[in-house]
Amino acid sequence: MLVVKKIPFSTDFDKVKSLFLSVFSKEPWNDKWDDLNQLDMYIKELTIAFNSLSYGLYDDEKLLGIALGRKMHFYEGIQFRIDEFCILTSLQGKGLGSFFMEAIAKECRKDNIKYLILCTDRTYPAYKFYKKQGFVESENNVMFSKEL
Repeated sequence: MLVVKKIPFSTDFDKVKSLFLSVFSKEPWNDKWDDLNQLDMYIKELTIAFNSLSYGLYDDEKLLGIALGRKMHFYEGIQFRIDEFCILTSLQGKGLGSFFMEAIAKECRKDNIKYLILCTDRTYPAYKFYKKQGFVESENNVMFSKEL
């Protein structure tokens, strides 16, 4: 039975890391996490801050999906900013992502969270997935990056 719940990192940190690595090291992302300490630090930065909010999609004890992010209090209301979202690669395209996203929205509504916010690259399949989920592309906001 599928269950969506806040991730208990005291017991599931290694599951999160394994799932994250298995998904994002493959096409289309091809992330190169050669330094596993760097990966540990990245996941800890997303999950142990006072405003961290992370959900897992579980089938019994097996972690099938993750949504890692943070709550942000803004003048329009509380936002859940999703920094990382993924479903186990072998289960993608079977409706689990849609199920997971809707369950997250339901949980967020219970906590008076008014917005789900995220960024993705237009060239990745996730772009079409988020549009299908009802996310609206912002015409006013732009993400900038500068390599140092």
